[in-house]
Amino acid sequence: MRAAAREPSLRRLSPHAREPGCGSSWLRARGAAVMAALGFATGSGNWFSALALGVTLLKCLLIPTYHSTDFEVHRNWLAITHSLPISQWYYEATSEWTLDYPPFFAWFEYALSHVAKYFDQEMLNVHNLNYSSSRTLLFQRFSVIFTDVLFVYAVHECCKCVDGKKAGKELTEKPKFILSVLLLWNFGLLIVDHIHFQYNGFLFGLMLLSIARLFQKRHVEGALLFAVLLHFKHIYLYVAPAYGIYLLRSYCFTANKPDGSIRWNSFSFVRLTSLGLIVFLVSALSLGPFLALEIIMWCYPSPTVNPALMYVDPYKEFLNIYISKTLNNQHGLELKLLDPNKIPKASMTSGLVQQFQHTVLPSVTPLATLICTLMAILPSVFCLWFKPQGPRGFLRCLILCALSSFLFGWHVHEKAILLAVLPMSLLSVGKAGDASIFLILTTTGHYSLFPLLFTAPELPIKILLMLLFTIYSISSLKTLFRKEKPLFNWMETFYLLGLGPLEVFCEFVFPFTSWKLKYPFIPLLLTSVYCAVGITYAWFKLYVSVLTDPPVGKTKKQ
Repeated sequence: MRAAAREPSLRRLSPHAREPGCGSSWLRARGAAVMAALGFATGSGNWFSALALGVTLLKCLLIPTYHSTDFEVHRNWLAITHSLPISQWYYEATSEWTLDYPPFFAWFEYALSHVAKYFDQEMLNVHNLNYSSSRTLLFQRFSVIFTDVLFVYAVHECCKCVDGKKAGKELTEKPKFILSVLLLWNFGLLIVDHIHFQYNGFLFGLMLLSIARLFQKRHVEGALLFAVLLHFKHIYLYVAPAYGIYLLRSYCFTANKPDGSIRWNSFSFVRLTSLGLIVFLVSALSLGPFLALEIIMWCYPSPTVNPALMYVDPYKEFLNIYISKTLNNQHGLELKLLDPNKIPKASMTSGLVQQFQHTVLPSVTPLATLICTLMAILPSVFCLWFKPQGPRGFLRCLILCALSSFLFGWHVHEKAILLAVLPMSLLSVGKAGDASIFLILTTTGHYSLFPLLFTAPELPIKILLMLLFTIYSISSLKTLFRKEKPLFNWMETFYLLGLGPLEVFCEFVFPFTSWKLKYPFIPLLLTSVYCAVGITYAWFKLYVSVLTDPPVGKTKKQ
């Protein structure tokens, strides 16, 4: 996924994002429509439809806002899949944004292109680089909104898996209602898909639907959905260990001993074969045409790099570019601590993933990060096998796999935090301890996405949306668990409140200081470090919970 490295080149704003009437004033002028629709649907008793309709209207309000170069990336993929034969899809390089997603996503773009031609045929011309007409904008924005239907359905299915024992008398106190809001109105997904621009909604819909099927003991369907998901976007390989171990432990082995340990003679070869057949058939359907054309190696940009790790880490990038450069030019060379002839030149571009050597900081290799990631994942996988805790244990392992990959992976994008935030929403309405971890992870993870929207008109939008989502999350979960201990201790409260002063400094104070020209990396550096502390803390706290909780369910499995 090249979106991670594209951010430095996003200073070129969309002409449609700057038209009069957009931004915060546009939202305020049409906010009444959203509230009216919500009120009407809630009054009729169908609260889930009200929530889905309300967030859909909000997405429509965000159409004129800024979009990143991912908008051009997907337009180019529309053009490639529509105008070229399949044999050239992964060869075409007129644009630097070559097709580098797995085949199912290529077919997805191909299907969209046959609708796009009725909006603006010119957007499907491979040579129309950086093409962006008003009709193209409308089509691509509405295509994201329309495909979110799958996400809405997945959320509805996940709500069926929620235990309603804690349900209060009021609708807004019911766990299902709270979970629906936390997922449908998720701040991170809103700004990444409907402002920044990507197609994460329906992909997360596939993942959540797969999780729901495993909760419903429909293991084969869950495995099928996840296999399909892997062939849409390879980032979901992060959580593949959780799926593999859980399906083997809970589906292929059909019974446990009285002490909860595995009964080895209960192994079902037929079930294992069925899972293997699913993986084989989905892979054959996805990769078969390209294998036949002998171009499968072009489905991923580099044969030497694990496709699951091909994401740019902005923390490492900025640390290397700015800190190392500052130390070299202003201190290292002056004190003769560094030899200018031995300083390697950066080999990065603003849009393509490349490897480079740090000047001052130690260079981290893909192998080193792979080993760190595996070591971070293994304890959770062992717990899933030796101390089974049912579907909730699987979900915890999935989140830990996602967070471990996010923290220790090589070239990881900020947006990958949503891979942990969204599944964690399901746990947050079940136990107070999980709710506390969710609030810390979500608040910190969402704030770490702020640098993606760096344009002035979007500043009030992202602050307002995050404040609304965060306030609702904290207040609703505090109400749900009001009979238990407080969700935060004093240290956690102090840390979360610190995000406010950090935002004030980065957005309203730093631009007017003399440091802006000399140290322009400081706001991003502070944001990265501060958020890294919170995310690491949430990861550690969840790990402690997983390792200390007792196994559940010693009865025979269905």
